[in-house]
Amino acid sequence: MHFTVRQMNVLLAVAEHGNLTAAAKACHVTQPTVSMQLKSMAEQVGLPLYEVIGKQVFLTSAGEAVAKSARVMRDELQFLEQSINAMKGHTQGSLRVALVSTAKYFVPRMLGSFFKKYPEIDISFEVLNRDGVVSRLKENADDLYIMSMPPVDLELECFAFMENPLSVIAPRKHRLAQRKSITLTDLKDEQFILRESGSGTRLACNAYFATKHFEPKVRLELGSNEAIKQAVAGGLGISVLSEHALVGRGVKEGLVVLPIREFPIHSNWWIIFPKGKRLSPIAQVFLQHLKKNVSA
Repeated sequence: MHFTVRQMNVLLAVAEHGNLTAAAKACHVTQPTVSMQLKSMAEQVGLPLYEVIGKQVFLTSAGEAVAKSARVMRDELQFLEQSINAMKGHTQGSLRVALVSTAKYFVPRMLGSFFKKYPEIDISFEVLNRDGVVSRLKENADDLYIMSMPPVDLELECFAFMENPLSVIAPRKHRLAQRKSITLTDLKDEQFILRESGSGTRLACNAYFATKHFEPKVRLELGSNEAIKQAVAGGLGISVLSEHALVGRGVKEGLVVLPIREFPIHSNWWIIFPKGKRLSPIAQVFLQHLKKNVSA
């Protein structure tokens, strides 16, 4: 089999976007070109590489096998390119980072000085829920990953680089909003609006509540911090969110942080990648930047 770099990039784009039109746009080619490249690859393999169900494109088992090897080849080529650039005394190229949705509140703010120092680096962020980031982690689809609760069933390199305190929020006019001190017992009759099962925030909450033998009455489960803040502000219940999701906006959104004695829950943000993964020069530079940015 003799696949071109262009063909491998097309297949990876299809795997990522699940749509031929979107893949064509990402590769800056036409949709017929994408179809033609995939057909050529399938003819070499001797098996279909994808199937269309409804309007969604899914890779077949053969397609997944080819895509897995294509990712390795792409990463090796990028590593070579970045290594040569480093030898020339400058850093340029691309970096792929997948992060959980709550991290979007602070990671972009940490990039100003990085871009000033390395203006030729292109960074691509995938902002997903925790399950989405873990899925990409298992596929080794990115250079680095940022989340608050690394999976325990994978062999990983993990670096704690920032605290992630979780606090209880309520509507500004909540009955407990003016109290100076509150206990978990005071919340036993409250309705909770929590992140969806599987999210880092929810996992931390469940573990913490279990240690306190407290079982919250969950009214709603939502997959978005913004949706939760709006639901709480609307009086539907109280919630537990990362303080990073509240910086500078809590008062404007009609929210308050309740002074619960047992809170905040203390957790960390982690930079992770698969154990044994060879980080590209750019990934190494970015990793060091995040560490220094927090400790500075």
